[in-house]
Amino acid sequence: MSVLKLEEYRQQIRTELDRVVDFWLKHSHDTEYGGFFTCIGRDGKVYDELKYVWLQGRQVWMYCRLYRTMERFRRPEILEAAKAGGAFLRNSGGSGGSGGDSWKCAFCLTRDGKAVKVQRTIFSECFYVLALDELSRVTGDVDMQAEAEQMLQQLVHWVRVDPSGLGRLRLPGDVPTSSMAVPMMLLCLVQQLMEGRGQEAEQRHGELGAWCVQQILQHVQRGGKAVLENVSAEGAELPGCQGRLQNPGHALEAGWFLLQYAAQRGDGELQRTAVDTFMELPYQQGWDQEHGGLFYFLDVDGHCPTQLEWSMKLWWPHCEALISFLMAYRRTGNPLLLHRFAQIFQYTFSHFSDAEHGEWFGYLTREGKVALDFKGGPFKGFFHVPRCLHMCELILDELLAGEGR
Repeated sequence: MSVLKLEEYRQQIRTELDRVVDFWLKHSHDTEYGGFFTCIGRDGKVYDELKYVWLQGRQVWMYCRLYRTMERFRRPEILEAAKAGGAFLRNSGGSGGSGGDSWKCAFCLTRDGKAVKVQRTIFSECFYVLALDELSRVTGDVDMQAEAEQMLQQLVHWVRVDPSGLGRLRLPGDVPTSSMAVPMMLLCLVQQLMEGRGQEAEQRHGELGAWCVQQILQHVQRGGKAVLENVSAEGAELPGCQGRLQNPGHALEAGWFLLQYAAQRGDGELQRTAVDTFMELPYQQGWDQEHGGLFYFLDVDGHCPTQLEWSMKLWWPHCEALISFLMAYRRTGNPLLLHRFAQIFQYTFSHFSDAEHGEWFGYLTREGKVALDFKGGPFKGFFHVPRCLHMCELILDELLAGEGR
């Protein structure tokens, strides 16, 4: 592929990132109570004032990452919005946000920050850690960074020692399972907290990072021919629909997490696994040959998945695929991987991007028609799209500067 084509991709991605940032700057800020509206319609109108802690944390992280790593986003309004979002998060959704002195975070809040719902998972807390650590990097607030470290230790305790603090009932027929989302998310936090902090951070978090990688690799089943979303606590395949479930987008996201980890440690074998097993395999199994795009869920044995949205095309798997294949091309130089990126780019930009109002639609039918036209909701906020565009722009900068591998 020519340098001219790579430059064309970079310019399109740069322009799109600017439009996405402008959309959220314009429509999502709650100047009265703090934090961010995320239930935003196609044209930017707020249709529900509930606030979701996952998305509060993600937006703080994204604003800070843009502010810290891209000169054109080093703007006072972005920093101030991130600081205000962080304050809302700590006051409302953070430790104790579910009531009492617990480290458990809320999942959903009223507009003014009162807890509405708590999930019995670790993910609100994970995005709380991401937000506080990245915000501490741009503000220099050492207490905030220390709180992020303390929350991570609580997460590790829940996952590896005693999950009772999550509030889940232990039922007699409930077999312990390993969801790939858990070690993936913890690995993401390890990489966040270790970034640029040298040997001290390696000593503090290196063992956890290695454990996360080992846990993720247990999801490679069927002799290396399938990545399954759920396995037993011992790393064996589970019976039934739960055990046969595949999520191509999630596997692709795990792929670039593993590729980053492999690059940091010079691990060639893990790099090959990341590319061949967590990128190529989910792409080949998950790409819809008839209509294009990635299926949301699959059944490894070819049964119809029980998830009603299984055949839909969602925004975030395509974001993860773009990051994965461009990063893999940068690391390997294999032109097939750049071809994959180009194919996914063409589908994604022609189907999800809204030329009229800005930002991306999130939910398409199998045929690629818009099914839900809002730009933000309980799970779609200012995260997957800007993270994808931000990372792809930086990778293309390196490729065009001759720093590819």
